[in-house]
Amino acid sequence: MTPDLVIRNGLIVDGTGGEPFVGDLAISDGAITSIGDVAAKGAQEIDAAGHAVAPGFIDSHTHYDAQVLWDRGLTISPWHGVTTVVMGNCGFGIAPTKPDHRQLILRTLERVEGMSLAALNEGIGAEWPFESFGEYLDAVAARGTAINVAAYIGHTPLRLYVMGEDAVRRTATPEEVAQMRDLVDEAMRAGAVGFSTSHSPHHVGFDGLPVPSRLADVAGEIDPLVAAASAHGGVMQATGGPTMFLDEFAELARKHDVTITWTALMSGLEGPGSHRPLLERSAALRAEGLRISPQATCRPLNFDFSFDEPTAFASLPMFAEPLRTDRAGREKLYRDPSFRDAFRAALAKGVEHPFAEWFTRTVISWAPSDRALEEQPLDAVAAARGVDPVDLALDLSLANDLEARFRLAMFNYDAAEVAEIMADPNIILGLSDAGAHASQLCDACFSTHLLAHWVRETGLLSLARGVQMLTSDIADIFGLDRGRLAAGLPADVVIFDPDTVAASGLRRVADLPGGADRLVADAIGIHAVICNGHIIRQNNSDVPNAALPGTVLRPRRQ
Repeated sequence: MTPDLVIRNGLIVDGTGGEPFVGDLAISDGAITSIGDVAAKGAQEIDAAGHAVAPGFIDSHTHYDAQVLWDRGLTISPWHGVTTVVMGNCGFGIAPTKPDHRQLILRTLERVEGMSLAALNEGIGAEWPFESFGEYLDAVAARGTAINVAAYIGHTPLRLYVMGEDAVRRTATPEEVAQMRDLVDEAMRAGAVGFSTSHSPHHVGFDGLPVPSRLADVAGEIDPLVAAASAHGGVMQATGGPTMFLDEFAELARKHDVTITWTALMSGLEGPGSHRPLLERSAALRAEGLRISPQATCRPLNFDFSFDEPTAFASLPMFAEPLRTDRAGREKLYRDPSFRDAFRAALAKGVEHPFAEWFTRTVISWAPSDRALEEQPLDAVAAARGVDPVDLALDLSLANDLEARFRLAMFNYDAAEVAEIMADPNIILGLSDAGAHASQLCDACFSTHLLAHWVRETGLLSLARGVQMLTSDIADIFGLDRGRLAAGLPADVVIFDPDTVAASGLRRVADLPGGADRLVADAIGIHAVICNGHIIRQNNSDVPNAALPGTVLRPRRQ
């Protein structure tokens, strides 16, 4: 029998963490048929000599829920070897949604996930082809996707569906909780991978109000919704906060035997070393037998912003007015010496705030009035000019109609601390946020960054362990039949050069609906990306007229 595709002479890194070996891999009808020495000639062949052959990478934390309706390629994830994405994290999503609530949902995504409202409206269109969660999955499947997608039922659209605008103002009644519980059950039967929610105080939605999930009582509302998801083997994903964190997660896990993955464990969240108690507590919970895994990111969390939209500094009292007023009002404030002094003092050296001395880890990313400054450290330019960095940033902004942009490493910038997190066996990779904050950050390239930096450059991770973290570690959390190279499993495969694989620097493009812009990073050293047996990328380029072989993964349809 002639295989559809044979990959020859590659270094097989099978996703299990086992020792890589040189061999061939045969694929027929979208599945792997054999690994080792394949004698039969394939209808199509790829010579992978000098390259690693690994399972397609899995991104556990994306927000492609809206983008998938206009971008069936789910760019840029496949560029970086990702063949499966999980959407609907942090309680966000666009289903279920009643027609009257569509703008509320989109305005929530605009604020909390940094999405362009105009792009969302143009990309999705006026007539949504779904209302229920199941109809949403069916609409995605009907359109087709280049790679596989799985989705949580999100708490925010769920609450809005049942409670309308009251969802952002009060707790739910027992009758409303019962309706939500039934909708979670329905979503799980339709193919949701689980239930997601957020109690993060940083998650603010339309009109500056808390996102709906933040108003939910843990015992009275979240508990029964988790129970409904866990009854179908579903996963709980949560973004924690002061009112719901590890103690509450542990209680839910004990009570419902549910797998919980939470966002996000990063270096520097509460100052130097603040990640260590979280790693220790996570290890203790795992030792107790509870399946609770923190999501962690292998990259610095960079945030690209302008002082016209200074959301990076939203927690500072002096930025309440700039965030509330119009551009003219912001310009007036930024010229005021008293504002500048307050800004300086709030984040000066020695201040207990995560963004203290923010200017020491900030790069000027866009300066139309002086392009030579781009990609230069803010503090270095200030020192060369003999000016204060706060004054330089605000003066540069004013000189460019507040359109100058700056890239701030907010968290995860201490390489030694990030190494401690990456080496911990209890974390899973997450927080790419692909599809969200498109004009402010781009971490959809986390996979190529991990292989370049933490595997090749630092040697912290072996190639086998790095691939395992990108594949089976995540597949096992969700119970997906992906993440390994083995006969009989779906043929999701990435072929890359271990000696060159990397993510490029960021560049800004205007390719979202309506011409909205976003940041992207190109992949380096990705030889081929295969989803369900079909080659969709070769030599870092899309295959012309390629099929859309992705599928909606519904692992627990009952």
